[in-house]
Amino acid sequence: MAKIEVVPRLDAAVAELGTGYKSVRIAGQRTRWGSCTSAGVMSFNWRLLLAPERVLDYVIWHEACHLLVLDHSQKYWALVETHVPEYREASKWLRKNAATLVL
Repeated sequence: MAKIEVVPRLDAAVAELGTGYKSVRIAGQRTRWGSCTSAGVMSFNWRLLLAPERVLDYVIWHEACHLLVLDHSQKYWALVETHVPEYREASKWLRKNAATLVL
Protein backbone atom coordinates (compact mmCIF):
# COMPACT_ATOMS: atom_id res chain seq x y z
CA MET A 1 0.00 0.00 0.00
CA ALA A 2 2.79 2.44 0.84
CA LYS A 3 4.25 2.10 -2.65
CA ILE A 4 0.96 3.40 -4.07
CA GLU A 5 1.56 6.66 -2.20
CA VAL A 6 5.34 6.89 -2.43
CA VAL A 7 6.22 5.82 -5.98
CA PRO A 8 4.13 8.38 -7.92
CA ARG A 9 5.50 11.18 -5.71
CA LEU A 10 9.04 9.91 -6.13
CA ASP A 11 8.57 9.56 -9.88
CA ALA A 12 7.39 13.18 -10.10
CA ALA A 13 10.32 14.40 -8.00
CA VAL A 14 12.98 12.58 -10.01
CA ALA A 15 11.38 13.69 -13.28
CA GLU A 16 11.55 17.29 -12.09
CA LEU A 17 15.18 16.75 -11.09
CA GLY A 18 15.95 15.16 -14.47
CA THR A 19 17.30 11.96 -12.98
CA GLY A 20 16.15 8.45 -12.16
CA TYR A 21 16.43 5.69 -9.58
CA LYS A 22 16.95 1.95 -9.68
CA SER A 23 14.34 0.61 -7.26
CA VAL A 24 12.13 1.46 -4.29
CA ARG A 25 11.94 -0.42 -1.03
CA ILE A 26 9.33 0.19 1.67
CA ALA A 27 10.12 -1.21 5.10
CA GLY A 28 9.80 -0.56 8.82
CA GLN A 29 13.30 0.73 9.51
CA ARG A 30 13.87 1.62 13.15
CA THR A 31 16.29 4.50 12.68
CA ARG A 32 15.61 6.04 9.26
CA TRP A 33 12.72 7.65 7.45
CA GLY A 34 14.36 7.20 4.10
CA SER A 35 17.63 6.53 2.35
CA CYS A 36 19.22 6.64 -1.07
CA THR A 37 22.23 4.62 -2.17
CA SER A 38 24.77 5.73 -4.73
CA ALA A 39 23.32 3.03 -7.01
CA GLY A 40 19.88 4.67 -6.87
CA VAL A 41 18.13 2.28 -4.51
CA MET A 42 15.52 4.27 -2.60
CA SER A 43 14.14 3.17 0.77
CA PHE A 44 11.28 4.68 2.72
CA ASN A 45 9.70 3.90 6.06
CA TRP A 46 6.03 2.92 5.80
CA ARG A 47 5.29 4.93 8.96
CA LEU A 48 5.64 8.10 6.88
CA LEU A 49 2.11 7.40 5.67
CA LEU A 50 0.93 8.27 9.17
CA ALA A 51 2.53 11.71 8.94
CA PRO A 52 1.03 14.79 7.30
CA GLU A 53 1.31 14.78 3.52
CA ARG A 54 3.80 17.66 3.55
CA VAL A 55 6.15 15.59 5.73
CA LEU A 56 5.92 12.59 3.40
CA ASP A 57 6.64 14.87 0.45
CA TYR A 58 9.63 16.40 2.24
CA VAL A 59 11.21 13.00 2.93
CA ILE A 60 10.64 11.90 -0.66
CA TRP A 61 12.27 15.09 -1.96
CA HIS A 62 15.06 14.76 0.62
CA GLU A 63 15.97 11.35 -0.76
CA ALA A 64 15.38 12.28 -4.41
CA CYS A 65 17.83 15.17 -4.07
CA HIS A 66 20.44 12.67 -2.87
CA LEU A 67 20.35 11.19 -6.37
CA LEU A 68 22.13 14.38 -7.46
CA VAL A 69 24.09 15.28 -4.31
CA LEU A 70 24.97 12.37 -2.00
CA ASP A 71 25.95 14.47 1.02
CA HIS A 72 24.31 17.07 3.24
CA SER A 73 26.37 20.00 1.98
CA GLN A 74 25.12 23.56 1.45
CA LYS A 75 24.65 22.66 -2.22
CA TYR A 76 22.41 19.76 -1.21
CA TRP A 77 20.24 21.80 1.16
CA ALA A 78 19.91 24.58 -1.43
CA LEU A 79 18.61 21.96 -3.88
CA VAL A 80 16.11 20.65 -1.31
CA GLU A 81 14.94 24.18 -0.53
CA THR A 82 14.39 24.90 -4.22
CA HIS A 83 11.83 22.10 -4.35
CA VAL A 84 10.51 22.14 -0.78
CA PRO A 85 10.83 25.71 0.50
CA GLU A 86 9.18 24.73 3.82
CA TYR A 87 11.48 21.74 4.39
CA ARG A 88 12.69 23.08 7.75
CA GLU A 89 9.16 23.01 9.17
CA ALA A 90 8.52 19.49 7.87
CA SER A 91 11.81 18.26 9.28
CA LYS A 92 11.05 19.89 12.63
CA TRP A 93 7.59 18.28 12.68
CA LEU A 94 9.11 14.87 12.02
CA ARG A 95 11.69 15.22 14.80
CA LYS A 96 9.02 16.40 17.25
CA ASN A 97 6.34 13.85 16.34
CA ALA A 98 8.29 10.79 15.21
CA ALA A 99 7.30 8.74 18.25
CA THR A 100 3.61 9.24 17.47
CA LEU A 101 3.84 7.52 14.06
CA VAL A 102 2.78 4.09 15.25
CA LEU A 103 -0.30 1.92 14.81
